[in-house]
Amino acid sequence: MINNSITLAQDQYGLSSRIVNLRQSKIRDVANAGIGRDNVLPFWFGEPDEVTPAFIRDAANESIAKGETFYSHNLGLIELRETIARYLCELHPNPQLALSSDHIAVTSSGVNALSLAAQALIDPADRVVCVTPLWPNLVEIPKILSASVDCVSLRFNAKRGWYLDLDQLLGALTSRTKLLMINSPNNPTGWTLSRSEQQTILSHCRKHGIWIVADDAYERLVYADDARVAPSFFVIADASDRLVSANTFSKSWLMTGWRLGWLAAPKPLIEQLGKIIEYNTSCSPVFVQRAGIVAVRDGDATIAHTRERFRAARDHLAHLLNAIEGIEAPPAPGAMYAFFRVRGLTDSLAFCKRLVADEGLGLAPGAAFGDEGEGFVRWCFASGLPRLEDGIERFRRGMAKR
Repeated sequence: MINNSITLAQDQYGLSSRIVNLRQSKIRDVANAGIGRDNVLPFWFGEPDEVTPAFIRDAANESIAKGETFYSHNLGLIELRETIARYLCELHPNPQLALSSDHIAVTSSGVNALSLAAQALIDPADRVVCVTPLWPNLVEIPKILSASVDCVSLRFNAKRGWYLDLDQLLGALTSRTKLLMINSPNNPTGWTLSRSEQQTILSHCRKHGIWIVADDAYERLVYADDARVAPSFFVIADASDRLVSANTFSKSWLMTGWRLGWLAAPKPLIEQLGKIIEYNTSCSPVFVQRAGIVAVRDGDATIAHTRERFRAARDHLAHLLNAIEGIEAPPAPGAMYAFFRVRGLTDSLAFCKRLVADEGLGLAPGAAFGDEGEGFVRWCFASGLPRLEDGIERFRRGMAKR
């Protein structure tokens, strides 16, 4: 049926084969089976269960009340770009890399930032390397631009969790590679690059002229006792490095529905991004950008609260999951997900669909994040503990029926 549909789309309607052949999101496949049902507990998306803080919402309301409903600069309000640049310099101090507003482009979400970066850098037939399991958008975006994508898989150990075979990654990053797309802390695994790994990767990419596109969406959601932020390439880079950081307001500031993000990149790239933004979205809404300014400027307490809340949820969920026979769920060092193995599971999509249908429990199938994720399930733990406990009871019932 699917193959016939693809053939019809290509042959009869002349649709782009690149688009028709993109894989559909298996997360959405599961969610669409449960959205609208009152009895479903949704843990399938990477979204917190708390609303955006009032001080951020108030800034947007005030902007709308003032009538700020017109277009803005393609790259974003200068005040927001300056605020982001100061924030990054304070968060990732490095005298060799003096970030300013000239290095910042405001985007209409984090995924839009990643898409814009790819459009600016990728030509047809370029080779891209991704570290997987990975949020599927990063793997599929280069394919829209006719690039080839090679995946280097993290490895899993029930006690150690997910880890990188650095030699394997370096072996894949050859002179034929245009860019590396890497997400740390990682969605779905929570794996987080170490500083020494970053240094080795950056040195290797310098040698071969490879761009690094770092998806830093979860950099503030790290759970080591002494960590305020995950290790960043910014701390070890210099102005000549081919480094792009994509970020979002969604996770750290509880702003998923606002669709606001940014890119930090070398000035020559930012200068070109204005053209691409014009042909994609023109600009981000001014009132949303006003909310972004106060979020970055005044939001440290929100981030601290969120991180501690998520840490407690992570630990509690890992404890409950590991008490179930057949589950291997080491606590993730970062992000907001438990990505756990269900021993003997060979079809995670079918399993998650059954959980929705039979138990009203919405989880994401591991196969959504690449072949490496089959046999695993992702559970977003950005939630209150009673809600997690309700979910565990439903999960136990679903496991008992396997």
